[in-house]
Order: sequence, then C-alpha cells, then structure tokens
Amino acid sequence: MAANGNTNYYDLYRHGSLGSTLTDALDDLIGAERIDPQLAMKVLMQFDRVITEALSEKVKARLTFKGSLDTYRFCDEVWTFLIKNVTFKMDGGQSVVTADKVKIVSCSAKRSDEK
Repeated sequence: MAANGNTNYYDLYRHGSLGSTLTDALDDLIGAERIDPQLAMKVLMQFDRVITEALSEKVKARLTFKGSLDTYRFCDEVWTFLIKNVTFKMDGGQSVVTADKVKIVSCSAKRSDEK
C-alpha cells in the first residue's frame, strides 16, 4: 500500500499493464541515473492516487458475473476470491465474456489506520 499525504491508496493497479510499464520505465531511469529512487517512489504513489480516483469517478459501466466459487480468503482486510467457469455480462447483457478462472481481490475503501 502506498501513502500520499493523509490518504492511503492501495498499490493494486501497479500490477496491471499500465502500472508494470510505468515501473519498468522508472527502473530504467533509475538504472541510467536520470532520477533518484525517491522520485520514482513519489511517481508511483501519485500513480496509485490518480488511477484510484479516475476509476472511481469516471467508470460508470456495470458488470455482472456468474460462476463457481472455488476458493476464498480474508486476510489483512483484503478479500480474495478464486472463481471458475465465469460468465461476465456488461450493461444489459449485450456483451458477454467467459473465462475458465478469475481471481478477484477486494480491498476495504477505508482503512482503520486512516485519519
């Protein structure tokens, strides 16, 4: 989890393609001694904040899914669900996507250590 000011943001989106690409680029810049590691961490913390806020404010699409729950766990205020044979339906069921396995990670919107 990354922190910026008094608000905490999860670093989940760093593991997606955009976050991985950003991390790789920052690693290259650090390796070439063009930026300090502290600046790279500030950039990643800013990324965590901006991507979280953008997704919560801009994305209005609705998705429903159905499948067989294989495994679930709750640890450190984070739920993890492993679902098999999943069918996803977007707004009104016009668009349907299926998958053999899906992992869903769900984090609390507010953490107990926030002020």
